[in-house]
Amino acid sequence: MNNKPFAVVQIIARFFCTLLTFLSIFLAGIMATTSYAQEQTATFAGGCFWCSESDFEKLDGVIAVTSGYIGGHLKNPTYKEVSSGKTGHTEGVQIIFDSQKVSYSTLLEYFWKSIDPIDAGGQFCDRGQQYRSEIFYHDKKQREAAEKSRQALDQNANLGAPVATKITAASTFYPAEDYHQDYYLKNPLRYKYYRWGCGRDKRLEELWGTVAEENKPAVQ
Repeated sequence: MNNKPFAVVQIIARFFCTLLTFLSIFLAGIMATTSYAQEQTATFAGGCFWCSESDFEKLDGVIAVTSGYIGGHLKNPTYKEVSSGKTGHTEGVQIIFDSQKVSYSTLLEYFWKSIDPIDAGGQFCDRGQQYRSEIFYHDKKQREAAEKSRQALDQNANLGAPVATKITAASTFYPAEDYHQDYYLKNPLRYKYYRWGCGRDKRLEELWGTVAEENKPAVQ
């Protein structure tokens, strides 16, 4: 009996099995790399996190925004503790974004236009370091981008005073209590009244003019 045809079939089968295994590993690597490139994290503090969350959730390419506390020394702080100004934390937002739809540099530009960068004592009507503006970078590229962006703002924005916003390595981010998440959607009237009473948009218009229209609350 001639076994040569059978041997040839076995060789071809082994070849295709090896090829399929290689392709599976290769495609898995590409998918993992693509996933990392798409979903990235940015963390900003811009005063009241209700407002920051509302502003960033309107931006195309932003997947999720979480209000919380960052930059302090107390583990698992509560809203009451942070509000006292004794924990070192500031209110902030952690943003998951698709880097193929919106770049970190674009987020930085959007962030600047949503805050008063020359206010070193808080933001708008909210006073104290628990409401300070700050950029928390997650890697070297974010740090370099933030520093470059702040330098450009200092040189070109004609704000009348130096930029007071700090750039700091991201520490543990503690999500705020559930009732703070999506506050502008859960309590639209209270949110609108707070934002108007705090003078946020009025000050943004003084600083940025019509550009501030992009950062007004989604609920009017």
